[in-house]
Amino acid sequence: MYEERASRLTGAVVWRRTLEDPAVLPVLPDGCMDLLWSEGRLLVSGPDTRAYVPEGPAARWVGLRFHPGTAPAFLGVPAAELRDRRVELADLWPAREVRRLRARIDAAADPATALEESALERAADLDPPDPLLRRLVTALDAGRPVATTADELGLGARQLHRRCLAAFGYGPKTLARILRLQRALALARSGVPFAETAVRAGYADQPHLARDVKELAGVPLGRLVGGR
Repeated sequence: MYEERASRLTGAVVWRRTLEDPAVLPVLPDGCMDLLWSEGRLLVSGPDTRAYVPEGPAARWVGLRFHPGTAPAFLGVPAAELRDRRVELADLWPAREVRRLRARIDAAADPATALEESALERAADLDPPDPLLRRLVTALDAGRPVATTADELGLGARQLHRRCLAAFGYGPKTLARILRLQRALALARSGVPFAETAVRAGYADQPHLARDVKELAGVPLGRLVGGR
């Protein structure tokens, strides 16, 4: 079972999931990072460049999925250091702080709400997210070319790449590819035929879409759409 809702933390999503069967669909790259709680553990899910397949026994999970580019400032760690990794929060923050947070969430009637409230309190003491990063995500998510977007933001290619590594964990071309994948999945899941999905999402053709989905997701598009 999986459910999600918009968070009071700008751009973020609060989600809950019970992993009842290890043979589940993969978690796909989406440009985001998550703060996770499960059975007394606090972890961070770094930015993925490939599909991640959950493993282990049945467990309750709750998470806070940050808007792309905003988690590193919250965590105090460049995204590139967490790329394709799941790490204990205690490896990133002081152990005493993590113990307090874990005790608060463990004792809560609703761990998801407690996780969200804790994040809101911490975010209140931080600088607001860099608006340039949101403009970058918006442009690439709309299918704008990377070079054109860099020019519009007033950034050189190397400067843009450095900013993207710190904020997203990978370069702007990888971010654009991942956002394109998510556009295609949204279209296909809404019932748009695959050939039309390819064109509208920004692929050269349907075979190009199929190859990209297989490389990033590890399974065919039909299985992802059918298993939604």
